[in-house]
Amino acid sequence: MHRGGSSPSAAANYLLCTNCRKVLRKPGVCFWAPLRALRRPGPRAEGGRAAGTGAILLPEPRMEDKRILVSQPLTRGPSAFIPEKEVVQANTVDERTNFLVEEYSTSGRLDNITQVMSLHTQYLESFLRSQFYMLRMDGPLPLPHRHYIAIMAAARHQCSYLINMHVDEFLKTGGIAEWLNGLEYVPQRLKNLNEINKLLAHRPWLITKEHIQKLVKTGENNWSLPELVHAVVLLAHYHALASFVFGSGINPERDPEISNGFRLISVNNFCVCDLANDNNIENASLTGSNFGIVDSLSELEALMDRMKRLQGEREDEEASQEEMTTRFEKEKKESLFVVSGDTFHSFPHSDFEDDMIITSDVSRYIEDPGFGYEDFARRGEEHLPTFRAQDYTWENHGFSLVNRLYSDIGHLLDEKFRMVYNLTYNTMAAHEDVDTTTLRRALFNYVHCMFGIRYDDYDYGEVNQLLERSLKVYIKTVTCYPERTTKRMYDSYWRQFKHSEKVHVNLLLMEARMQAELLYALRAITRHLT
Repeated sequence: MHRGGSSPSAAANYLLCTNCRKVLRKPGVCFWAPLRALRRPGPRAEGGRAAGTGAILLPEPRMEDKRILVSQPLTRGPSAFIPEKEVVQANTVDERTNFLVEEYSTSGRLDNITQVMSLHTQYLESFLRSQFYMLRMDGPLPLPHRHYIAIMAAARHQCSYLINMHVDEFLKTGGIAEWLNGLEYVPQRLKNLNEINKLLAHRPWLITKEHIQKLVKTGENNWSLPELVHAVVLLAHYHALASFVFGSGINPERDPEISNGFRLISVNNFCVCDLANDNNIENASLTGSNFGIVDSLSELEALMDRMKRLQGEREDEEASQEEMTTRFEKEKKESLFVVSGDTFHSFPHSDFEDDMIITSDVSRYIEDPGFGYEDFARRGEEHLPTFRAQDYTWENHGFSLVNRLYSDIGHLLDEKFRMVYNLTYNTMAAHEDVDTTTLRRALFNYVHCMFGIRYDDYDYGEVNQLLERSLKVYIKTVTCYPERTTKRMYDSYWRQFKHSEKVHVNLLLMEARMQAELLYALRAITRHLT
């Protein structure tokens, strides 16, 4: 199917959500419209419904259609995945959260992201402080540019939650309203960020020093290195934050000024249709695991046993470097078969991408919307060199470069990375006094593995031991195609765990992704300088 169009016979098999305009294959609930109805509208009955059908007819999207009223979510509260009472209870008990919002929130209110993150107040403080510094404190970039770059980053994953948040902030900080009509209205200098935005979001391993040179040596539109580092930090931050938004099922913001409580916002690729139809994913393997069909309680016990065994084995013997490399390559290749063959059952990855419709609300802020994640170790393609973490580490290389070119942000990012990596309550579900170090390391390193980053001192055999298949599907989706995350994926793994523990997983995935993007971009900047 060609992007933006289809044959009549193929179109008859597809439906389009009237809120998010996402293409699905089967009839869903009443707020779906047949794709063919958009091209050949019939007579209308009262209320805009097609005569003789239960579907709402929509006009073809127009560039001037800027905003729509979002349908009311099927769940209340800040998250569509987490019961409202769990998040509200955490917020009412913790006065620290309210203090942090007053000090560091750019919007001045307790938004849904902050409410969900407040399940981990220690981390929330690091997050809000670093984000506030990027957006509000002294830095190389003007304030409106910072918010526009955030919009460009969020648009790569069609995350209108973040787009709308920063459209508001862009205008409040003196941004030129005309720029919100799309990239053709912004200065060439900002447009020049398109390529690095695209690569960072989807295939950061392709970034080279030539991309950096092109940006810093373009005459009147050139970027200084401090400005470029500030932009790269913002892009990586908002790509990763989009993963958190979709992975945690963040709901649209309520607005007391609107009669029904919901804001007018641009189309969002996370929608009530995901809750009702789970993006039409029908695959029993999501609820299974590598360890056989067992109930969730025994799954938990089995996982704890494997963690203890791995800790003991590490103390007893250490694998050779050759064996460690082999295990990394094996895990990297196995990650090829996660998601594309499992999640979209009978619906090939490439076909799915071609069937997506991206409306003008999002596409105006990006170029090449069809460009997406491809596995680092793609089958049948020329082998890309693995990024050996020891050759360019955050601690020894990235941190100092960032701090030198964009003062103090390195310290704030380092604190945030360390906080999420070391955060533990020594619990797992109802169990206490549990050392979760091996599990946290497996989650973080698996994300880096999918981006081609290898740690010489890590045994990647642990990933297969600790991460069940349904969890791997969830991790890869949230990290690489976050806009496709569904509640079924979220519910399918660790069924005995608390929601706060799953939020912790999302925080780890978000920070691992951000660090991976930064490592590739900063390495390219270092090579440009040497």
